Amino acid sequence: MMKKTDTGPIQITELLGDGIGPELAESIHAVADALPVDFQFQQIDWSLANREARGDAVIDEAEESMRRTKLAVKYPTVTNKVSPNALIRRRCDFSVIYRPAISIKGIHTNFKEDVNLHIVRIATGGTYDDPGQLIGKDAAVSLRMVERKPCEQAAKFAFELARSKGMTYGDSHYSVTSSSKHTIQRVTDGLFESVVTKVHEQYEDVQHNVELFDALLAKIILDPSSYEVVLVLNEYGDFLSDMASGLVGSLGTGASGNYSFDDNNDVDIAMFDPAGGTAPDIAGKNLANPAAVLLAFGMLLDHVNRYDLGHALRLSLLGCIENGHSTRDLGGKLNTDEFTKIVIDNIAAHLPA
Repeated sequence: MMKKTDTGPIQITELLGDGIGPELAESIHAVADALPVDFQFQQIDWSLANREARGDAVIDEAEESMRRTKLAVKYPTVTNKVSPNALIRRRCDFSVIYRPAISIKGIHTNFKEDVNLHIVRIATGGTYDDPGQLIGKDAAVSLRMVERKPCEQAAKFAFELARSKGMTYGDSHYSVTSSSKHTIQRVTDGLFESVVTKVHEQYEDVQHNVELFDALLAKIILDPSSYEVVLVLNEYGDFLSDMASGLVGSLGTGASGNYSFDDNNDVDIAMFDPAGGTAPDIAGKNLANPAAVLLAFGMLLDHVNRYDLGHALRLSLLGCIENGHSTRDLGGKLNTDEFTKIVIDNIAAHLPA
């Protein structure tokens, strides 16, 4: 364990889950205990049994805690009738999802090009919030909504991300590509693109490109190095995130951040979670791959301005996988605890002297 620093504690709302959730939580706590920071986890039981027993009360408890800590980590949860993910996103006004998709050496993939995509998805609107309506017996209609405010929030987030990533990893800023079907969806996607263009006026140092979404998918497969931060509407972000996960070879390494914003379009609440599900077939067997939740925790560390720790955690984890020290789903032989331990043992080597 590294020596703790004198900085104040970081309070985190922790939404406990189902299936492999408890094992992922153990991995997070083992890493947190080893880092030189005092983390205080405010645990809330979000298991299916507790949600069904307590109803809205457990949602109220989670919202109150998250509005107080401004920070949360969430584990996979079972959806039965109502998605807990959708509930908490609605309660906390999460309007942006950020999901990196980055190639990891040591993971087998049919795609041989290096991928370094940072997908910023507007998490509201589109057709996802609309139940649709039947018109007679043989037709159906759905209302597609795009709102200015979430577009502004996502655009600012994307340009800030590109600026910070470029300063960290290179001599210039990352570029932002906004993508839609604005030539066809002229009103909705047209509004999105016009808002992004307006926000870009505040970030003239960051290159902004516009790409039609169908062309974007093809061009990413042909040459992913041409794209860095990609900003998209709700449905497009869903499609693109899943495709990108396939390109890098594993859903088991997908992590995401969910964000709400204040009146100045600055991040208010941030919640981080793995992209995978509850995996009931291996739950309780110490076989779960904690890579995604640890990468999500690394994103949390970046968010609270401990990039040094987040980067060291990522380098340690990626180095372990590259050297063949991985869980069985990635072709290795380690169980959850063993993989977590070897990641922890190598973090110190990646911290600044």
